[in-house]
Amino acid sequence: MTGPSVAVVVADHDGLHPWDLYEVAIASAVFGVPQPDLAGEWYDMWLCPVAEPGPPAPHGLSLRSPHTLAELPRADLVIVTAVPEACVHGDREVPEALLDSLRQAADSGVRLMSLCTGAFALAAAGLLDGRRATAHWAHTAILAGRYPEVRVDDSVLYVDDGPVLTSAGMSAGLDLCLHVVRTDFGAHVANQLARRLVVPAHRPGGQAQFIDLAVPAHDGDGISGVLEWATAHLDRQHTVEELARRAGLSPRTFFRRVQATTGSTPLRWLLHQRLAHARALLEATDLPVETIAGQCGLGTAANLRRHFGIHVGVPPQQYRRAFAG
Repeated sequence: MTGPSVAVVVADHDGLHPWDLYEVAIASAVFGVPQPDLAGEWYDMWLCPVAEPGPPAPHGLSLRSPHTLAELPRADLVIVTAVPEACVHGDREVPEALLDSLRQAADSGVRLMSLCTGAFALAAAGLLDGRRATAHWAHTAILAGRYPEVRVDDSVLYVDDGPVLTSAGMSAGLDLCLHVVRTDFGAHVANQLARRLVVPAHRPGGQAQFIDLAVPAHDGDGISGVLEWATAHLDRQHTVEELARRAGLSPRTFFRRVQATTGSTPLRWLLHQRLAHARALLEATDLPVETIAGQCGLGTAANLRRHFGIHVGVPPQQYRRAFAG
């Protein structure tokens, strides 16, 4: 048995530059390698070139696959990797066959996702109109200029806008792929997979998304040690002043350095760590929600439910039913 089907669209299949191959490899590493000890029914991944390949370009690679664009509407998730630079700048149109297949997939209720400049294909198909989206920072201004109906956000690593997901360039695509695994299989599976890939379990995607911010590597000024200590003592209430004293810094300096290191304010970072711990306990234990709230430092079950609703989107018990064990 296999789990969700993932169709990975490769647009520039005849001249796949090694730079763009990275994103195809990211999707393949996450969705194309069975993980039987993590989930019995892993993803069924298909590589779908836009057209039949011809002779490979001198600088690139050629992809041959038994799968085609005609299969996109029956996939559970379609991932569009980077499109050629000429399509980004408007010197060449995104192939109409790809746009038609993406529209058919959207009409069929398929989740759609782009890595880096793959967002230009989704935008050209009209599937990002009225939605918040992102792409590689070097291309977001172009995306916004060419497709003014898209709410382009150049400050985030990725955007999860319901059935449509977009990511910035390069390794941000890996963050989004792990986010999808976390959504489908839960935090434990995503964290174990991230460990195998030797990457942080999750980097921040955006303010509206539930994220686990990794503790930074040792930084020499006490920040990492203090954050590690705080993570080990989530049942306590912490203030910026207390943590700054532990780091030997003024509260203002501590605040600034934590924000520069993690991309988040200290208290927001702490909240995400509390929620990450709560999620792990809901998956791995049968502890009452009230007990979990206390162990995570959120105080009461009502407070845990409130934050879960805001940041995870479902109540704790519903999350437990979906991912327990």
